[in-house]
Amino acid sequence: MAATQGTALLFGLLAVAVVLNLSRIKKHSELFVLVLSGVIVKSMFDAMVSFIKYIADPEDKLPAITMWLMGSLANVSYRDVALCSVIVLPCLIIAMVLRWKMNLLSLDQEEARSLGINVKKLRLAAILLSTLMTAVTVSVCGIIGWIGLVIPHIARLFIGNDHRTLIPASALMGAIYLLLIDTVARAATANEIPLSILTAMIGAPFFAALLRKTLGGRA
Repeated sequence: MAATQGTALLFGLLAVAVVLNLSRIKKHSELFVLVLSGVIVKSMFDAMVSFIKYIADPEDKLPAITMWLMGSLANVSYRDVALCSVIVLPCLIIAMVLRWKMNLLSLDQEEARSLGINVKKLRLAAILLSTLMTAVTVSVCGIIGWIGLVIPHIARLFIGNDHRTLIPASALMGAIYLLLIDTVARAATANEIPLSILTAMIGAPFFAALLRKTLGGRA
């Protein structure tokens, strides 16, 4: 298990490093290049995963890989949780310490710098913390999408944009939401439904409605 988590951390950091390196191109919008770099790196790693599935033993390894890619808590043990906590808890504590500074990321770089905040270092710290927590969690329970997209927006609807309360609220609501989804997945059918299926079925329409409301409000 430790080897799996170590590999997940290594490739998670590698993916982020490649994306950040590609996004340094200055000819276009920084955000545009960052998104495009993410798409490129995702396609590369998707190809690697597809190759691993192609050469995997179809009777033994392939079903486990497929189930992991769809996300599940069925095989997660207390030992796995303890190993995850070694990485997740320190990262979460650091994020809690830095959460008041996150509000300043919405300011212009010059304004933030005048307040004594190094925006680039703060963004890098936020990205690294997110990468470490995501990689170690995915190594245990697989890919469970949409929680990170949907839950912070729901929390923002209730408590506003202040990251001092938004970050802990998002963490708590995300954990509760995951447990609720897992309960539904276990109870809905005889065979447990992969969690990513349910989170996508709920999260995608919600995010589409939120996007429509946001863009419609700006029109």
